[in-house]
Amino acid sequence: MDLDYKPDWEETKKRYLTWWAGEALDRCALAVYAPRGNLKKGKTIELPKDPTERWTDLTLIKELNENNFRNSFYGGEAFPVWSGGYPGHNSISAFLGCPVTLTRDTGWWEPILTEKDWNFQHLAVNKKGSWWKFTLKLLETAAREAKGKAIPSIGAFGGCGDTLAALRGTKALLTDLYDCPERVRETELYLMDMWIEVYREFHAIIRAAAEGSTCWFQLWSPGKFYAVQNDFSYMISPTMFQKIFLPAIEKQLKFLDHAVYHVDGIEAFRHIPALCELPRLQAIQVLPGAGKPSPLRYLNTLRYIQKKKRNIHISLAPEEVETALSNLSAKGLFISTHCKTQSDAEELLKKVKMWSRD
Repeated sequence: MDLDYKPDWEETKKRYLTWWAGEALDRCALAVYAPRGNLKKGKTIELPKDPTERWTDLTLIKELNENNFRNSFYGGEAFPVWSGGYPGHNSISAFLGCPVTLTRDTGWWEPILTEKDWNFQHLAVNKKGSWWKFTLKLLETAAREAKGKAIPSIGAFGGCGDTLAALRGTKALLTDLYDCPERVRETELYLMDMWIEVYREFHAIIRAAAEGSTCWFQLWSPGKFYAVQNDFSYMISPTMFQKIFLPAIEKQLKFLDHAVYHVDGIEAFRHIPALCELPRLQAIQVLPGAGKPSPLRYLNTLRYIQKKKRNIHISLAPEEVETALSNLSAKGLFISTHCKTQSDAEELLKKVKMWSRD
């Protein structure tokens, strides 16, 4: 069934299945976003000054989603995602008790495992807490409001390494890797069991609204999907990453049906060889980071991933797409881009069919 804001959704799902399989139809996978053509001026939605109200007013969140859908063109594998945003209030860190500070744009946590001889045995999701209750209400709203229109996001509720860094504090966790590496490894496995249980509960709410799933990372899967990540790994060696964090990531991948690994930052590229050896990992996003060069500056890395038979996700400017396709196989390649107009986006989709090659 097609979606109100994505009339070619049935075709798009077929293209996603092809991409997950590491193949391509008549072009690479391409998500191209643009302002919708012939837009009529609608009402301006004023965001409240109070950050908590900004992120918890469900009426406001519904209006923001609908306004975004009405004003957007979703070309190729782009599709509308119903989301309440991801400033950190609906995350495992918050559910475990980390104080959350919200701004109008983002948020952050204060660590709670501050004692020298910290342990993880007492950590448990507080299902009577305000953030847990709000998140369930948000997901129920998403499932209801997205039905027939968009795909509800399961959220952004934590990742390997990053949740513990929030609980412990980044500097303290870096020291722990030398002082008590086995404790860190055990905690990661414990937190991943918790992550899986949280995912199950959240997925049970949103799966009734639409076939498949998505999360903060705008890809679609017919099953359980999430973007696996460990941004903390930017600061550690490949050996430390593999010994301490990879076991939890492998557990996460075993649970999921489809996953893309979010490699965020050039210094995290050192972990790509180990990631390419994970049999349950279908795709890797290569993201140099804010203020860094285009992913096309790292063609050797991209070619290495393709040689290892893993799919690639990259974000490019529209004018870079032809260069990408002249240097990379269209099979298993996913490009995300934004165009200034709907007509530009439609023209790009046509050209990509000519530029794509095996």
